[in-house]
Amino acid sequence: MLEIFYHPLYTSGISKNSKFPRDRYKLIFESISNSKANKKITFRTPEKIDLDLLYNVHQKEYVDNFIDGTLSESKQRAIGLRPWTKDIVDRTLFIMGGGINALDSAIKNGISSNLAGGTHHAHYDYGSGYCIFNDIALTANYCKNKYKEYQNILVLDLDVHQGDGSATMLKDVESVFTFSMHCGGNFPLKKQKSDLDVELEIGTGDEEYIEILKENLYKFKSIQFDIVFFQAGVDSLKFDSLGHLNLTQDGMKKRNELVLDFCATQNLPLLIFMGGGYSNPIDHTVEAFHNLFVQCTKTVGTIKS
Repeated sequence: MLEIFYHPLYTSGISKNSKFPRDRYKLIFESISNSKANKKITFRTPEKIDLDLLYNVHQKEYVDNFIDGTLSESKQRAIGLRPWTKDIVDRTLFIMGGGINALDSAIKNGISSNLAGGTHHAHYDYGSGYCIFNDIALTANYCKNKYKEYQNILVLDLDVHQGDGSATMLKDVESVFTFSMHCGGNFPLKKQKSDLDVELEIGTGDEEYIEILKENLYKFKSIQFDIVFFQAGVDSLKFDSLGHLNLTQDGMKKRNELVLDFCATQNLPLLIFMGGGYSNPIDHTVEAFHNLFVQCTKTVGTIKS
């Protein structure tokens, strides 16, 4: 069974008046629950993150200011998701905990996911682009501290936006390799330096995208990794309002297939962070994530952790 971590606060913890498409989480959950894939997927409730784990990777003052509601107006504005609800703190703590829970599950079962997160724009002492804390950096730190046999981590970020926060927070972390393949003419305006960045031209479609991804995954076969963290944003779809790329649903499924095959052939446990998706209507985003998790069920049992 594929374990996916989900909490209703992933949706309800964001105001219905926010510009952020909060309903995507609930709709993906319902789409999977009402499909045949439900027989191969188990939804688990995440635990709230231990604050000490947040302090390990983020500035304590920043964490505390967010928790107690004293974050400055400018820092709130940079994050977005406004107007903030009374549940925004609990929502965030469940999302961070869900990443940790999914890591434990991935190492035990070979593959797992959190039905939220991929918050790759959050930096050490500030948030940005809908990201408050960086669950990728947080989970990498937790993994390296808890699992001595899973020290070499490949962060495979295929969201359409560069993982700038992950790049800065993980740049000095030994044996963590950050790869970001994103649209160059898109947010964030100021790019950071990942271990490897691939910038795609606006309008890049299926064929070119898939060839570039193939080339890079082939390179990674010669590097010793122990686990893959996949930021699986689907905002490269041509329907996405914040994407500027031109992938079809078939192209997105081929992208997923390449990543899943890479992990299976290299026998690398796979942890999936959901990432972005802002199509209008949101149905295209929901379909793309539904397809991803259905594809993941076929990988269960092929990766021996």
